[in-house]
Order: sequence, then C-alpha cells, then structure tokens
Amino acid sequence: MANPPVGVVVMAYGTPKAPAEIEAYYTHIRRGNAPTPEQLADLTKRYEAIGGVSPLAERTEAQRRGIEAALEEQAPGVARVILGQKHASPFIEDAVASLADAGISHVVGLVLAPHYSGFSVGQYQQRLRDAAAKYAMTTSHIDRWHLEESYVSFLTGAVQDGLLAMPERTTVVFTAHSLPERVLVDDPYPAELAESAAAVAAALGLASRAGWSLGWQSAGRTPEPWRGPDILDIIRDLATGDDVEGVLVCPQGFVSDHLEVVYDLDIEAQQLADDLGLSFARTQVLNDHEAVLAALATLVRNAIP
Repeated sequence: MANPPVGVVVMAYGTPKAPAEIEAYYTHIRRGNAPTPEQLADLTKRYEAIGGVSPLAERTEAQRRGIEAALEEQAPGVARVILGQKHASPFIEDAVASLADAGISHVVGLVLAPHYSGFSVGQYQQRLRDAAAKYAMTTSHIDRWHLEESYVSFLTGAVQDGLLAMPERTTVVFTAHSLPERVLVDDPYPAELAESAAAVAAALGLASRAGWSLGWQSAGRTPEPWRGPDILDIIRDLATGDDVEGVLVCPQGFVSDHLEVVYDLDIEAQQLADDLGLSFARTQVLNDHEAVLAALATLVRNAIP
C-alpha cells in the first residue's frame, strides 16, 4: 500500500488583495491595533502608487504552483502543496487545518525567504508547529536556502544583467528588509545576507568595479532603532562624492515583486537618485523562476521523513 502524501505549507507574508482589505491587513500586522487614519492613508497612498494592490498575491501563488509542479515531477503523488500566510488569508493555521482534514499526518514548512531570522522565518515555523500540534501532526522544515546554488546563480545573473545598462562606475548594493536591532542580537540574519552577497560579488568580481555593499530597506515606523544603513541614506552618501555614477540595487532578501520592491525601490529610491543625479536601477527578483523553484522542491523532498 502506498504511503499517504505529506503536506507542504509554502509560507509567505501575505498582502491585501483589494483596497478594501488594506485596513484589516494593517491591523493584523499591528497585532490587532487599528492604524491611525494618517497611517492608513499613507499605506493606501503607497498601494495606489503601484496600481491599487500589490502583485505579491499573484506572485506567491505562482511560486506555490511552481514548487508543486516540480515536486510532482520529482516524486509523483508524494506531497500536497498549499499556501499559508502570516498576515492574510489563507493563514498558516488555515493551511494546517486543511491538511489535517485531508488526513495528512506530516507537514513540511517552507518559507519564501532565503535567509533565516528568528524574527521572520523562525516565527513562521513556530506558528506551523503550534498549529500542527493541535492535530497531533508531525513537522519538518527548511530554515534557510540563501546559498542554494540555483538561487546564488539567479542573483548573479540578475546583477550581471543589471550592470549592462549602468555606467562604468556603478556600485551594487544588496538589500534586505531591515529588522529591529533588538531582535538581531545573536541572530544569523545579517551574516547570511553577507554570505549570499559575497558569493555573488565573488562570482562577478565586483571589487574591480566601484565595489559593492550591504544595505537595508523598508524599516518599520517605530521609535526603536532598526538595522541600517538604509538604502536611501546610502544613495544620499554616494551622491556627495564624485567616484560613483550609478547605484544598482539587488534586493536579495525579497523573492517577489511587492510593495517593498515596487514602491520603496522603483518609486522612492529611484526618485531620490534622480534628484541627486545618480543613475539608478534594481535587479529582477525571483518570482516564479523555474530552476530555483525546482531546487526548493528538492529541499522539500529531502525534508520528508
């Protein structure tokens, strides 16, 4: 008799799918505290600037489908792949309940974020374990994939392509979502970001150009300190000298086009660079890149008991 399939929960941040969902989404992010009218208006304005809603929901579903298709090709019938999100329906708990209803007893968790942080990936995995425990389901998970060969190769190609249209004296800044300093104490997130960026820089010999650096972006609007330097501050600093003509941002910490990429970089950072006379571009992000999704499917398959 064939073994029953395992469940795979592909986990993502989530996004409102329509303007009417923005307030509920923002409230969920704020742990049930409704945003002020000013905060809601500001976030709504950002979504309006990129067309009303983020492309994240569409991109995430494409990634889930890609992983599902790759798993089916590698091991037919071995897994059922569904989406579970942190801040929007279907939530992680909804995904686990659906798998439990289907009689599945083991769940593999995969977060669509390459670099591990206890504040991000760790929280996703803990929610998965807590939800699974209610149904006596066992779990396994993939914590990180920032040095997965296909992902580093994708980033390398994206940076190489981006540099083709940039001035000779262009610096590459690898960015990721900033986190509060308090959660980064003894957390591997900054080191893993440095590792993947260094791998790309070594492959391209970036030190022979205007160099490369690590940067941060999209910090939360709270009074506590968040990790920097912020990409906007980096752009301002570079504009004060005359040794750099352009900035190419590789948002290595993000795997799909969404608000933090399409607004924070394509609009906000672009406008600042234009105002300061610097050429600016950002590299493509993963989205549904087939080779990388196939590699993630292999990681999932290897995590199945």
